[in-house]
Amino acid sequence: MWEDIMERSKIYEEMEQMLGLVPSMFKSIPDASLELEWSLFKTIQLEGGSLDGKQRELIGLGISAVTKCRYCVYFHTVMAKLNGATDDEIQEAIHYAKATAGWSAYVNGMQLDFEEFTKEIDAVCAHVREMNMQN
Repeated sequence: MWEDIMERSKIYEEMEQMLGLVPSMFKSIPDASLELEWSLFKTIQLEGGSLDGKQRELIGLGISAVTKCRYCVYFHTVMAKLNGATDDEIQEAIHYAKATAGWSAYVNGMQLDFEEFTKEIDAVCAHVREMNMQN
């Protein structure tokens, strides 16, 4: 197992090439986990998939705002701007996250019937689809 783990120095070299430095958050990760954590970070934060960088960062910002992580809020705000997000888009993402968290607290706290809720949402979607087809 240990033979398969990249040496810390090689991982740090790659970080420096990609990021310009080795972020301190990676320096405290144990040797046995560093390669996995760096690989996951690169895949999720830097390479992405079907969402573009701005979309990913706005989602990350909304989640960070709701979880109240100031480190994550800062990271995702500056990364969103780096990926082209405007101040209005940042504000909208945070407001959307706030509204979603509020409704989540309410419907869960009220213990609404989940089956009834899903039927209602499905009916709303069917109505909107039909309205869109008429236009």
